[in-house]
Amino acid sequence: MSDPATHTPQTTDLAADLASDEVHELSQLSSSALSQRYQQSLLGVFGTPQRVLVRGAGCHVWDADGKQYLDLLGGIAVNTLGHANPLLTSVITSQLATLGHVSNFFTSPSQIALAEKLLEISGAPAGSKVFFANSGTEANEAALKLTRRNTGTPEAPRTKVIALEQAFHGRTLGALSLTHKEKYRAPFAPLPENVTWIPAGDIEALRAAVDQSVAAVFIEPIQGEAGVKMLSARYLQAAREITREAGALLVFDEVQTGMGRTGSFFASTPVIPDVMTLAKGLGGGFPIGAMIVFGEENCARLTPGDHGTTFGGNPMACAAGLAVIHTIESQNLLEAVKTNGTWLREQLSGIPGVSQVRGAGLLTAFELAEANAPKLVSVALDAGFIINATDENTIRLAPPLVITQEQLETFLTALPQLIANA
Repeated sequence: MSDPATHTPQTTDLAADLASDEVHELSQLSSSALSQRYQQSLLGVFGTPQRVLVRGAGCHVWDADGKQYLDLLGGIAVNTLGHANPLLTSVITSQLATLGHVSNFFTSPSQIALAEKLLEISGAPAGSKVFFANSGTEANEAALKLTRRNTGTPEAPRTKVIALEQAFHGRTLGALSLTHKEKYRAPFAPLPENVTWIPAGDIEALRAAVDQSVAAVFIEPIQGEAGVKMLSARYLQAAREITREAGALLVFDEVQTGMGRTGSFFASTPVIPDVMTLAKGLGGGFPIGAMIVFGEENCARLTPGDHGTTFGGNPMACAAGLAVIHTIESQNLLEAVKTNGTWLREQLSGIPGVSQVRGAGLLTAFELAEANAPKLVSVALDAGFIINATDENTIRLAPPLVITQEQLETFLTALPQLIANA
């Protein structure tokens, strides 16, 4: 019998033909026609797509009409290395040709290697461990289940969870229960958790809220969906001290801020929580989520059979995560992110119509003097720039970590006129 791992030119050609048969008709259509087909066949939870994108390279993408765009959103902080990164593409392709999926009955070298690397770069103490999922909301669901094991005693049960006002932790029911925005939660009430929200960044409010009845506190070090709202290092350290004193678990949601986005691998460094959740940039575009659990005592809270995932930690996703970390380290991207992010915010601060700028690394927000951010997104898109409005006043930028100052300069040069036209 022939070796099934052997790929002849004939089978390669057949695979290409099969793929092209599926998309050939659609690839001949305009963006407008494709958008209509989208609305006929996909559930409209995202509304109408702004464009139909067909190709990417580096920090640029192209739509079905051939128009080029500078991607300043990076798939919402996902495309760490840009689009079609040669190393990432090669690693994923090579892994798929070797071993693509094995289920959670087995493991693989790439899964073990990525777990060990995450423990290393997070400064995890001995006894810490990793759980892999497929997304940020899944990582937060796992964290929420783990924190439920911090039950307290029958005389003093721990039944509460503390989250921050303007927090966003995901859309599945458990993660949604932590998300602050009422319009996200209300249609799906009642939600499972007993959650109290407190003002973000207020140490005294945190101290007052965390007592013996609290099982866990969930914090985003930077609130990305809220408009890149910053929490100070002092606040994060105080959260660690307050939760430890009260016996509550501290969870840092670094889904958007992790993996070099802020110029450090993690925005919360050097504070060590009990649990950290990751996703987005970890796979550079390939779906993956992770929960890092710090310390033996916390790892013991979940035992075999308590949680699971079919696809989580599959060899391809873990190979992608390893490629992302390798590239960040080998190309010294953390320093580049710090330098370019600081320069970008300095330049934005001098642009007419910009009233405030904030951020860290290449996670940046700027507020407009007039409330027209959604219109600016549309005007910028027509001009070839992909940006995002988090509210009526605020624009968020989260470009690939490999973006250059020259590429950012094209946006900065165009921005005054874009604001004037919005």
